[in-house]
Amino acid sequence: MNSRQKLMYHSLASKQATLAMDLDIARTVGFDGLETSGGKIRSYLDAGFAIAELKSLIGDTEIPGIGFLIDIERQGTGKTALMQEADALFQLADAVGARGVQVITGPLHTDALHRDAALTAPTLYRGLVGLPVETQIALTASNLRELADLAAGYGLLLYLESLSWTPLNTMDRQLRLIEKADRTNIRLVIDFWHCYTSGDTPDRLATLDKDLIYGVHVCDSLDFQGGIPDESVLRNVPTGSGVLKLKEWVQAVQATGYRGWWSCELFCRRQHQENSYEVARHLLATMKELIRSAP
Repeated sequence: MNSRQKLMYHSLASKQATLAMDLDIARTVGFDGLETSGGKIRSYLDAGFAIAELKSLIGDTEIPGIGFLIDIERQGTGKTALMQEADALFQLADAVGARGVQVITGPLHTDALHRDAALTAPTLYRGLVGLPVETQIALTASNLRELADLAAGYGLLLYLESLSWTPLNTMDRQLRLIEKADRTNIRLVIDFWHCYTSGDTPDRLATLDKDLIYGVHVCDSLDFQGGIPDESVLRNVPTGSGVLKLKEWVQAVQATGYRGWWSCELFCRRQHQENSYEVARHLLATMKELIRSAP
């Protein structure tokens, strides 16, 4: 097994747990590290712990990245808030020794995609919905460039994930965003569910430049028949029990030559309420079978 094929625990697999518990699960079960969230790190600090205590808690556990900065296309006063949120998140990433921060296109809420949303929910953030795609790419890429420059000051890279219900959801559009942003510290995270519900396929993933891939979210889905994908419904399934042929997705990524880290993002509500150690053991066994046994 190539030593660079690292299997990371994801904090969403134990959604209700604390950062301390996530770290213990990852170490006890035998993961190579932890992909966590700014929210869990901030909750630890907000409870009164110091940065030195946070660093001691992390110890030598590898944290490839933390999530996540949302709605990165924000404009006007929203952009000012975006940059402030980014700086705060980058400080947290720096504090735990993470190498990257996940950034996400919006709008985060699917209700904003409905045709009459501007009238029925006028206060709901809609981002750039309705503008020409090229305009959306240009404005989002401009923000992404500024975020990358800010991240570089902390020695961080950004890993982009376009949510599958957002206008810039496809792999082609994400690549255009990265190209237009024109910064060397921007990468992709490949999320099987978002790819599937955006219409991208394993064959499409196999053509990617491996050097653009920073990480992979190994996850599953229920059957998607089109329209606006409902994440809370479609991702409510244990990894390996859905409709995705996960071996094909894994092999497609490996066909690029990618040999980095893989993370077990999980949205199954039942498993969130089960014994997180047992859920983690199942996820690790599944990932080993999928990734480390692949040619």
